[in-house]
Amino acid sequence: QVQLVESGGGLVQPGGSLRLSCGNVGFRLPYSTRGWFRQAPGKERERVSCITSDGRTYYADSVKGRFTISADNAENTVYLQMNSLKPEDTGVYFCAADVTRYYCTESQSDYEYWGQGTQVTVSS
Repeated sequence: QVQLVESGGGLVQPGGSLRLSCGNVGFRLPYSTRGWFRQAPGKERERVSCITSDGRTYYADSVKGRFTISADNAENTVYLQMNSLKPEDTGVYFCAADVTRYYCTESQSDYEYWGQGTQVTVSS
């Protein structure tokens, strides 16, 4: 059974940075697309960023220019570098993997595998 595991969350002051990582435990899957989603308190989970196996990326408007997604295909790991963090970036961040589509889909149901989430809190 494949399990995605996120790490790197924590408490940071506004303007600070964090780097999230997402690896998998279990057998290796040929992920076609991997994404990061987040859920703020009282809000629905939303897509933040995604990356295809050939390196194409997507970013939500709210994080463009501040977040960078990358992948180490050899290690089957995806990262989310978050800079200039704002209080509104606070939430639980989830990584997800799609083994079917080679494009960044908005529909969360298209992602077959999900991590448990890591908390990111931006506060002074």
